[in-house]
Amino acid sequence: MTVFSVPASLLYKLEQELDTDEKETVVFLCSDLMPGESISDVLQLLTALNEKEILTTINLSELLYRLKRFDLLKKFLGTGRAAVEANLAHHSQMLSKYRVLMTEINEDLDKEDLRSLSFLLKNHLGKSHKEKSFLAIITDLEKLELISPMHLDLIENAFLTIHRRDLAKKIQKYKLEARFPNMNAKTLQVSLPKLSLADPPEPVNKGRVMNGACAAQAEQIHISIAETAVQGCNKYRMQSKPLGVCLIIDCIGNDAGLLTRAFQSLHFEVHCRLFLNMDAVMCDLHAAAKLRAHKDADCFVCVLVSRGNQEHIFCTDHIAPGFQLERLKDFFTGEKCPDLLGKPKLFFIQNYVEPQNWQGNASLTEADGNLGTIPQVADIFWSHCRLDASVLERSPCSSSYYLSTLAGLLMDPQKRKLPLLDIFVELNSRIYEWNRINSTEQYSLLLKHTLRKKLFLIDK
Repeated sequence: MTVFSVPASLLYKLEQELDTDEKETVVFLCSDLMPGESISDVLQLLTALNEKEILTTINLSELLYRLKRFDLLKKFLGTGRAAVEANLAHHSQMLSKYRVLMTEINEDLDKEDLRSLSFLLKNHLGKSHKEKSFLAIITDLEKLELISPMHLDLIENAFLTIHRRDLAKKIQKYKLEARFPNMNAKTLQVSLPKLSLADPPEPVNKGRVMNGACAAQAEQIHISIAETAVQGCNKYRMQSKPLGVCLIIDCIGNDAGLLTRAFQSLHFEVHCRLFLNMDAVMCDLHAAAKLRAHKDADCFVCVLVSRGNQEHIFCTDHIAPGFQLERLKDFFTGEKCPDLLGKPKLFFIQNYVEPQNWQGNASLTEADGNLGTIPQVADIFWSHCRLDASVLERSPCSSSYYLSTLAGLLMDPQKRKLPLLDIFVELNSRIYEWNRINSTEQYSLLLKHTLRKKLFLIDK
């Protein structure tokens, strides 16, 4: 069927009818339709879409419908709201459901909501004090790769934090429909068994170079490449590119940027997840354990930052008892994650303990090789820092001294050459000194591990 272009005169008249906010909405809604191009002028954008035969009169009616300019539908296209809705129900749509959802949310936000949202996300949006619209904020977050059509947890949890559960529910509904587009009871029952996070682990190639145990033994027990080192060398192999996956789950949001830069500088593939609720944390841990990237990597890192109590974190739900920290490493044992068998698995936890649950003190405890409540599994490094959550009440945007010092040591060209345990001796020393001179902000640091060899985060 021949596609007829929309007359240029009609596009000009339409553009003259739109106000500034409506023009911004048009640019946002259509930004996926011109990949690789960024056109902020509405008339130029509509003209470019028209020249590419994307902007038919039907698609133009869809655009005006999303703007709720039903007067222009009647005036210029001779149609009405009911006719457009009937067409959208039976034919493919030009505009993505994700962008339509964001524009609908934009209409539901008042100035106070937007002010709260901007404050909550300011660590991700830079230091600019210029007031931005919700669509401009979403565009900035997209450029930073913090949200996308399939990754909306950041903005969903931000809405929960500002008590806009109605908007969070809209996002949850969108995510469910995106996963199961034709969902009904029968379809869901048929579809669920087909879902798979990863293929079963494959046996290790017989010809791969092994570190320590002989190749015959490695083949028998399917041990991974990092399980043993080159004969006579008592250190973990740290040569893969990238070095491994670093999963950062930050439910507070003050340290994610610095941590990301630190582990990227060590050549980790960083997956940063912000403001997650309990269900999202569980999903992310399950997904991280199934990543195929572990197979060729030499290490795994998990950083977890949240409010909690002594042994649990609350995520953004703020509901006790929360997620039991002891379960964290269980996702990455050799049984659950065979591709990490024999490879160092590093866990760094900053737990802001709620005042009613705070029973700690400022002492530092280091118990090499004794994991206490952690099951006796090899190759785990567990660093758990507790701090009274009242610190966040006094200064909501304050960085954790534990995490910022850790990041600084890992980025220091000289310090990063040391074995990880030596780096933590330096970290312990700095935190001890901090506690000595800061009586109102006391860090309690617990370090336990079952490393079997020296661990250098850069290849020596």
